[in-house]
Amino acid sequence: QVQLVESGGGLVQPGGSLRLSCAGSRSIFSLYVMGWYRQAPGKQRELVAIITSDRRTNYADSVKGRFTISRDNAKNTVYLQMNSLKPEDTAVYYCRAYLSTMDYWGQGTQVTVSS
Repeated sequence: QVQLVESGGGLVQPGGSLRLSCAGSRSIFSLYVMGWYRQAPGKQRELVAIITSDRRTNYADSVKGRFTISRDNAKNTVYLQMNSLKPEDTAVYYCRAYLSTMDYWGQGTQVTVSS
């Protein structure tokens, strides 16, 4: 079992920045593909960014050039640096860890972009 705990969400003005963190509970964290997803009210959950165990990354078109995913395996933590935030980035952001048939989600952290 892997437990994931997200932090770093909050209220930010348009154009601002936030960094989300997701701490995993197991030392084999480094083997997992890690991802950030988000779900806005009334919408389906969508992929934001993923990073593989060898640090290959992939981003949703809507966040390319603004968001950066990274991981620190020594700290069992994955980050999402979010810059140039827009109101449409408002959502609950979820961390995900998956490997083969193992698939774990965090509880989510709210990000609100508003003036």
